[in-house]
Amino acid sequence: MMIDPGHFLDSLRRRGVDFFTGVPDSLLASFCAYVDDHCADGQHVIAANEGNAVAMALGHHLATGSTAAVYMQNSGLGNAVNPLTSLADGEVYRVPMLLIVGWRGEPGIKDEPQHRKQGRITRPQLDVLEIPHWVVQGDSDIEAILDEAFSAMANTGAPVALVVRKDAFGDYQGQRKSAPLSALLREDALRRILDLAAPDDLIVSTTGKTSRELFDLRVARGEAQRDFLTVGGMGHTASIALGVAMRQAGRRVICLDGDGSLLMHMGAMAVIAQQKPARFVHVLLNNGAHESVGGQATAAPRVDFGKLSDAVGYAGYACADTLDSLSTAWAQVAEANGPVLLELKLRCGSRKDLGRPTTSTWDNKQAFMEAAGD
Repeated sequence: MMIDPGHFLDSLRRRGVDFFTGVPDSLLASFCAYVDDHCADGQHVIAANEGNAVAMALGHHLATGSTAAVYMQNSGLGNAVNPLTSLADGEVYRVPMLLIVGWRGEPGIKDEPQHRKQGRITRPQLDVLEIPHWVVQGDSDIEAILDEAFSAMANTGAPVALVVRKDAFGDYQGQRKSAPLSALLREDALRRILDLAAPDDLIVSTTGKTSRELFDLRVARGEAQRDFLTVGGMGHTASIALGVAMRQAGRRVICLDGDGSLLMHMGAMAVIAQQKPARFVHVLLNNGAHESVGGQATAAPRVDFGKLSDAVGYAGYACADTLDSLSTAWAQVAEANGPVLLELKLRCGSRKDLGRPTTSTWDNKQAFMEAAGD
């Protein structure tokens, strides 16, 4: 037994929720897809990060007096803590909103290493934030839970949360598909980058399928694992790579970033440009989607990253959408003096048998540090 996404959306609407925003999560994928298909323009916004979503929900309430729903993976609570405590909280502006939080890493449920700590502390974290919350699973009496949640929200005038367990929502396949930006697949692009990179280049890759594909490619090539796989911390890959580059001035550092990741903390680009790492290649793998958590669209296809990189002070920019143009673009930027952005326009898609890293995060860290010390 599972919760029907359509029934859940109708239940929220009956209680006055008329705006939805957040960052997609795999546990909430069916609900997010249903919202995207069944909300009018302006009623649903996929945010750059969870803090942005909380702020939009606050602005919506200021303008209309009504309540918004903010969805996120539990890891996104970190991005949301500041606006939740310093703005929406009952001791500050008292802004009601419903948080819908996917519970990755729930204790007792097998999950990836980056989710275990957050899963264990999710409910205590909400307790510390003094946000009343209810656990939702497939056989929950969702109407009773919503009655309690909205009653609490009416009493406090502040946020409440639903913590959603794995497989709580029934299946729903979204009808909106992001138009492919090219015919090029991410894994093929990564394979070509490994061909083009020098043996002593240091690679930092973003969370999700990018790091999984990079790991598999190293295995297929019979090469030792030496890349830093940022399996968690979405949005921070470029800053990690900058930290490496600032202490490895003689080495080329390749940052493999995703469009959702780059958008999440795009201000990092300005800091990278300010620091001027001499051999920093920022590769943007842009498929216009949050592919790893359901394929929901990002705002990236609307962004002119060439103008953006120039505006913040990058030393160069190139764009490619085929393997041949990738090789040409690499030749244009790989030896530039200063940070450069290489945008690769891609289509969504990955192998059905795509695995996950078989080494521990600790082993990954050690292997990267050894490579950096060579």
